[in-house]
Amino acid sequence: MIPRYLVDFELGKLSQIHTDCLVIGSGIAGLYTAIKASEDRKVIMITKKSLMESNTRYAQGGIAAVIAEDDSPAYHRQDTLMAGAGLCSSGAVDALVNEGPAGVQELIQLGTIFDKEDGVLALTQEGAHSHRRILHANGDATGYEIVRALAEQVARHANIEVWDDHYVIDLITSDGTCLGALVQRPNGERVFLQAEATILCSGGAGQLYRYTTNPEVATGDGVAIAYRAGAHIRDMEFIQFHPTALSYPGAPRFLISEAVRGEGAVLRNINGERFMEHYHELLELAPRDIVARAIISEMEKTKSTFVYLDITHEPAEMVKHRFPTIYETCMGYGLDITTDWIPVAPAAHYMMGGIKTDLNGESSITRLFACGEVSSTGVHGANRLASNSLSEAIVFGRRIVERIRELPPHDVSGLVAGSQEGRNEPPIQAIVERRLKLQKVMVRYVGLRRNEETLNKGLEELRRQLPLFASALTKREEYEFANMLTCSLLIAESALAREESRGAHYREDYPQRNDTQWQKHLLQIRELGIVEELSDDV
Repeated sequence: MIPRYLVDFELGKLSQIHTDCLVIGSGIAGLYTAIKASEDRKVIMITKKSLMESNTRYAQGGIAAVIAEDDSPAYHRQDTLMAGAGLCSSGAVDALVNEGPAGVQELIQLGTIFDKEDGVLALTQEGAHSHRRILHANGDATGYEIVRALAEQVARHANIEVWDDHYVIDLITSDGTCLGALVQRPNGERVFLQAEATILCSGGAGQLYRYTTNPEVATGDGVAIAYRAGAHIRDMEFIQFHPTALSYPGAPRFLISEAVRGEGAVLRNINGERFMEHYHELLELAPRDIVARAIISEMEKTKSTFVYLDITHEPAEMVKHRFPTIYETCMGYGLDITTDWIPVAPAAHYMMGGIKTDLNGESSITRLFACGEVSSTGVHGANRLASNSLSEAIVFGRRIVERIRELPPHDVSGLVAGSQEGRNEPPIQAIVERRLKLQKVMVRYVGLRRNEETLNKGLEELRRQLPLFASALTKREEYEFANMLTCSLLIAESALAREESRGAHYREDYPQRNDTQWQKHLLQIRELGIVEELSDDV
């Protein structure tokens, strides 16, 4: 059983600080939502590392929005629903496709500089999009440019106070309402940060896997602390593996953007043979889960640890101009992508599931909101359409702030709460060893292809780590591991329960999609376990 709180504490003995809005995380979701909320409220933003470190920073491809005259929200809606494989929320998708373009314009007003061609916004196409609707910046550094612009706004805003190097241990709740968070300062002091509204924007969980495109900070913290607080967690079995991460000796699993395939790159096995025609009619632009599994199949057939991505037939100057970050990174490892094929393999990339929210970004806990990858708004369903995530953060960030403005003040005076589990002993095994073992278990047993036997083995291995929750945890890496373990258990349990293949969830023992029995969501609630919920995808 996952405990309600990770640590023992007495609320009455802690320093108490009050703010109107507490924003946890500093990716596009956190930065944008903080900016919007600060128009008429005091905001404290907490980031466990620094303002510029988040998944958004590493987003290459771009942000999807209907800009071109030959495109329309109806087309964008259709593409999103198709990728989501029957589990999207139609209302959430409608919000995304209709409100996304205005959100892009607001990003521009806030200082984001998107690439232009002949004076108009440049658009590219990515997998499973029917039209060119992906805006990008500095070629392939879209996320970095957005974070740069928004972070500059946040840093100079009088109503926003940024707490770098702080860690949110748990949410404080009473009678189904979130009152704020238990926060640990860099010096180890713990404080109770009260807030009229708490917004989780803590990103994804790629670090659960040994091979990931995500930075070190993506450890699933938001989902885990929300789960402990009693929030409804949805669709955790759907983990998107990016098909093309650099797979080269001495190099990290650096993302090779889907936009490279959008601009004409083709996939070849180690024998030089193009293979996607054997797997999908859209070839290299098929949905990510199909491309990723096709690559794994080719790797197995050829007994290789990678395949090649080939863009050498495109003009060298175009490649350098369009993908400067990828070009320079690969050159650093002796790979010239204008003349060399790029060795690639799938890596954990994006978490479709998360904290279930309504169309205003509010969770099942009053005054607790979630935005960005940590949330499950219903936009992505069983598989995220490329570049929809940045748009989602803007659209629902604005909706969250509008909802917060409707909330009446609430009184937390006289509240006495805490946790006394008698945790006295520190963890026995080193956290770094536990973390590596967990990552290997997730890759081996809860990865791209699953079956009942491997999932049960994975759960058995993960459950051996449960005694950690009885230990006295004091350090960031210990809290992170507890959160990683929580999320890993949620993913494995949900993957075992869903006896079909759909979107990013593939079961070798149930290889077909089954709409008759499984066009529904799996909710995970700490005190109830797994609860089924019908999809409203139409």
